[in-house]
Amino acid sequence: MTAMLEAAAVTRAPRPRRPRTTPPVWLVVALACAGQFLVVALSEQGLQWVVNAYAIAFAGFMLLGGRAGDLYGRKRMFLVGLGLFTLASLGGGLAQDGW
Repeated sequence: MTAMLEAAAVTRAPRPRRPRTTPPVWLVVALACAGQFLVVALSEQGLQWVVNAYAIAFAGFMLLGGRAGDLYGRKRMFLVGLGLFTLASLGGGLAQDGW
């Protein structure tokens, strides 16, 4: 009888919890609001400069990132690119002037 109880206890072990893979909703909303505040702060001409600079940098880094992904691995280069983009966005967000 005790062997059956021990076997039942072993089979009812709690399932491990999966780690959370998505960010909390409030974090996404806060980041979107911060981005909107940056857009509101610039003039129309300043926004056009930002769009042009982003498009040129995006095209150049797309070619570089594709080649680096072939050489060093796509996942690694994606994470490196994401980190660089985050740092550049933070630097742009903390800028005192629109240029």
